[in-house]
Amino acid sequence: MKIAVDAMGGDFAPRNTVQGAVEACREFQLPVILVGREQEIHRELDRLNVGGLPIEVVHAEEVVGMDEPAVTAIRKKKKSSIRIGARLVKDGDAQGFVSAGNTGAVMATSKIVMKSLEGVQRPALATVVPTMTGASILLDVGANVDCRAKHLMQFAVMGSFYAEAILGRKNPKIGLLSIGEEETKGNEQTRQVFDILRQSSINFVGNVEGRDVFNGSVDVIVCDGFVGNITLKVSESLAETMEHLIRSEIKKSILARIGYLFMRPAFRKFKKRVDYSEYGGAPLLGISGVTIICHGRSSAKAIKNAVRVAGDFCAKDVNGQISRGLAELVRQEESVSIR
Repeated sequence: MKIAVDAMGGDFAPRNTVQGAVEACREFQLPVILVGREQEIHRELDRLNVGGLPIEVVHAEEVVGMDEPAVTAIRKKKKSSIRIGARLVKDGDAQGFVSAGNTGAVMATSKIVMKSLEGVQRPALATVVPTMTGASILLDVGANVDCRAKHLMQFAVMGSFYAEAILGRKNPKIGLLSIGEEETKGNEQTRQVFDILRQSSINFVGNVEGRDVFNGSVDVIVCDGFVGNITLKVSESLAETMEHLIRSEIKKSILARIGYLFMRPAFRKFKKRVDYSEYGGAPLLGISGVTIICHGRSSAKAIKNAVRVAGDFCAKDVNGQISRGLAELVRQEESVSIR
């Protein structure tokens, strides 16, 4: 198994991306292929002393900027690190692709180069969110701003198998994000998909509200990419704000500083639970390959964990499980009208 890493993707590339890939190679024994400008990559590798590690370098002379439109990566920069990384997976030279680069460009390129799994109308971006009881899957978090009921239904199926494979949840509980628990609440889209999910074979428990995102009442939370992306960004901002406020209060008095000394282990555990870098990146579910998309400001630890996620995704055959689940869904559609 080899994981291709976009060495030029992200705000702190190639330093963080190369270092993260090297750490993953050491810690998880996963061979990696670093894709990008050869000279810059080798400069970082020389700094890290990687002798003996299974690391390859594939040259890519072009880089897609973080502010460039996705269409640039598709039409104009066919020698970019994103395009070549996706092609390595398509051709079977790598089994997964990790990038902290331009999110739109990575998603669009992966869909075009790797293609979608049979039956998948819209691939979805899934992320792990910390909860009171452990963690849950939230999807879609940005790949599809406008969705139909059928797309949400497919997200639910893909999320169910992803939670089972990655989180180890047996028969994971699926919730539909809405403005109320009652089946009559929500917009036309959520009301329609509620009826369909209730008749499906997955463990659908009904609507969940915003307050349920972090309480662990469900294993998978389904929504469109517009709602999901806002939920994700608000959550990340809240975690950063809480950390800032706690630090600010600690500095206000001697007693607070003394109390912090006793509470420091608890604060460290809390920070680890809400730190996005612990979860690596978000997989693009529904494509015929493995693409893990990371934060643009990813640290080396985030890249390392994203490589681990890519390896787990491959080893546990998540795509195979999704394909089988969607095939079952097609059989169910024969008796249910879905738009």
